[in-house]
Amino acid sequence: MTDLRVAVDVGGTFTDVCIFDEEAQIMRVTKVPSTPDNPMEAVLNGVTRAKIDLADVRLFSHGTTVATNALITRRFPKAAMVTTKGFRDVLEIRDGTKDNLWDAYEDVTGPYIRRRDRFEVTERIDYTGRVIDPLDEDEARRLAALLRKRGVDTVAVCFINSYANAENEERMREILAEELPNASVSTSAEILPEIFEHNRFNTTVSNAVLGPLVSGYVEQLDEKLTSGGYSGELLLLHSGGGSMTAKMVKKFPVRLAASGIAAGAIAAKHIAEQCGFENAVGLDMGGTSTDISLISEGELRETNEWEVEYGHPIVFPSIEVLTIGAGGGSLAHIDIAGSLRNGPQSAGAAPGPACYGKGGEEPTNTDANLWLNRLGTDLADGEMTLDRDRSEVAIRRVVAEPLDLDLDTAADSILKVANANMADAVRLVSIRRGLDPRDFALIAFGGAGALHGAQVAEELNIPVVIVPPSPGVTSALGCLLVDIQHDLSQMFTASADDIDSADLDAQFRSMETEGEERLRHEGVDPEDAVLERGISMRYQGQWRSLQVPIESGADGLATAVRTFHEEHEKQYAFRQDSTPVEIYQIHLKARGKTPKPTFRPEDATRHSPGDPLETRDVYFDGSWMPTPVHQREQLSAGAVFDGPAIINQLDSTTVVPPGATAEIDEWLNIRITLGGAGDDTAEASKDSNESEAVQ
Repeated sequence: MTDLRVAVDVGGTFTDVCIFDEEAQIMRVTKVPSTPDNPMEAVLNGVTRAKIDLADVRLFSHGTTVATNALITRRFPKAAMVTTKGFRDVLEIRDGTKDNLWDAYEDVTGPYIRRRDRFEVTERIDYTGRVIDPLDEDEARRLAALLRKRGVDTVAVCFINSYANAENEERMREILAEELPNASVSTSAEILPEIFEHNRFNTTVSNAVLGPLVSGYVEQLDEKLTSGGYSGELLLLHSGGGSMTAKMVKKFPVRLAASGIAAGAIAAKHIAEQCGFENAVGLDMGGTSTDISLISEGELRETNEWEVEYGHPIVFPSIEVLTIGAGGGSLAHIDIAGSLRNGPQSAGAAPGPACYGKGGEEPTNTDANLWLNRLGTDLADGEMTLDRDRSEVAIRRVVAEPLDLDLDTAADSILKVANANMADAVRLVSIRRGLDPRDFALIAFGGAGALHGAQVAEELNIPVVIVPPSPGVTSALGCLLVDIQHDLSQMFTASADDIDSADLDAQFRSMETEGEERLRHEGVDPEDAVLERGISMRYQGQWRSLQVPIESGADGLATAVRTFHEEHEKQYAFRQDSTPVEIYQIHLKARGKTPKPTFRPEDATRHSPGDPLETRDVYFDGSWMPTPVHQREQLSAGAVFDGPAIINQLDSTTVVPPGATAEIDEWLNIRITLGGAGDDTAEASKDSNESEAVQ
C-alpha cells in the first residue's frame, strides 16, 4: 500500500491539493476552482482530479474557510444566548472602541445573536466563585420551552463570573439538553474560562453560531472520505497552528475560523527554516486577499485576541496574520477623488477577472498581469484559457480613459498600487514593531504571490525573495506540517512573590489532566503527547499581560519571571525589575505528534537553465523587453539565470525582474536576489543544508 499524505486548502478562488508520497519522495499538486456555495464539492473534486486512491492515504489534513466565511456572511442557524439577569447587552456595549476613531458615523456591526434572541435568567456568582444566587430552575425550564418553541438550533450560555465557578452554567446546560435534545449548547466556562466578559461572551457566541454549520460540514466530509476508503482521522487545521480531529471540532468549531490563513504562515516558517533564515515575511497572495505573516528569530508571532470582524473578538491563541484585500481578482477602480485604487473589492471565483470570460467586466490584477505579458494565457495547466482582449477592454474603459493614460501605463499602474498596498501591510507587521524589513527574506507564495513578490520586495528593500516549489498550493503543504494541538487556559491571579508554588503546580496538573484527556479522545498515543506550560504575567498596576513559558519544578516560576522581564524589554523597550510582578493567567498547549513529510535536498551544482520554452515581450519599467519563459519543472537544482525572466508552472507564475538573479536551490525553491543585494546576501542566508532536513 502506498504511503500518501494529502492536504487540501480551500481558498476564495481555487482549492489546492497537495499529495506527498513518503515512499517515493514525490510531491504532486493540483488545483480546482472553489465552490463557495458548497466547499466540500471542491475538496472532493480535487481528490478526483488528483486521482487519489483514498485507501492509500495515511493522513488527510484540511484547511477550511467554512467557519470564516460563515462569520463574514452571517449565514447562521437559529441561535439564542442565555445570560445572567442584567447582562443581556454585554455583546452590544463591547469595550467602547471603534475601528476608525475619526469617523463619527461609522458603527461597529451588530452582535452575531440579535437582542431579541438573547435571554436572561436569575443566577449570580461573585468574582471569587461563591454562589450568591443559584440558578432559578423553574425560570430556566420556562426559557428552554420557549427556545424549543422557537426552533432554536444552538444556544450560547454566558453567565457572569462563570470562569470562577461553572456550577450554574453546567446546570443550565443540563436543562437545555433535557428540553432541546437536538440543539448544540456552548458554555462560556468551557469555551473560554477568562475574566473579561465581552471577550468570553463573544467567543462563546461565535462557537455557538458556528456549531451546526461546521459540524455538519465536517461530518459529511468525514463520511465521504471514509466511504471512499480512507481509514484514518480527518484532521482540520485551526487558527493556533495545530490540527483537530472531526470529533473535537464539534465541540470547538470556532477554532476553525482563520484555519486556511494559519496554514500559509506555517508553510512560510518551514521554508524559512529550510533556507536558513531566522527572519522572514510570508506573502501569501491568492485570488481574493493577501495574508502576511512574520517569522522573527525563528518563531511565528502569535496573538491571543483577534477577530474576523472588528468588535467581535475571538480569544483563542492564533498565528498573527495580517490580511488585506489584495489578490489576483482585486478590482482596480477610480475613487470619488479621481485616484486609482486597488481592492479590497474582488471579482472572486465568480464572475472572476474580465479575462476569465465568465461575466466579469472590471479590470483586476490578473488582467493587468495578462496584458503586460507577465502572465500567460493558459492557467492551471490548461484548465482555464485567459482572454487578453477582454482584459484590454476592461483596463481601457475603467482606468486608461478616465485617467488619460496609455493602456500599458494603466496596466502597470494597477500593479504598482497593488504592490504598494502589500508593501504597506508588511511595514505594519515589521517597522511598527521596530523590525527592519531589510533584515528579512520575503517568501512569496499563493497563486499570485510569485507574480508580485519581487516588486513588493523592491519597494521594501528586501534583498532576497524565495518562491517555494509549488507556490500556489504552499498553504496546503502547511496542513501537513502541524501536530494535533489544544490550547487551554485558566485564570490564576496572584503576586509572583507570594505565590504558593505547590498550588500553582496543582493547577497546572489539573489542566494537564484535561489536555491528556483531549488527546486520548483524539486517538493520540500517550508516547506522542507533549504538554507545554505557559504563564501570563504583568507588572503590578498594568492591565495587559505577557505570556512566557514556564517549566515544572521548584525554580520554574523564578525562571519565568526573569524571562518575563527580558520579553517585556523586547516587546515594549523597557523593563522594571524592581516592580512586583503579578500572575494573571496560566496556559497549556497539549500537542499530539503526527507523522510529517521528510524532505531531502538535491545536488545544487551551479549550471545554466538551458533553452527557454519561448521568448516574449514583457513590460517592465516603462518598456517592453524580450523575456525568456522557462518551465519550472525543467529547472533543476543549481540552475542560475538573470532577469528579466518568467517561470511558468501548474499553480503559479514567477516574475524575475530586470537586474535580479534567480537560482534554483537544493530544496527546489527559486531564490531571487534583487539588484544591489550582492552574492554575499544569498550566501549568508544558507545554513547547514548539506544534511537531510526533517520538518
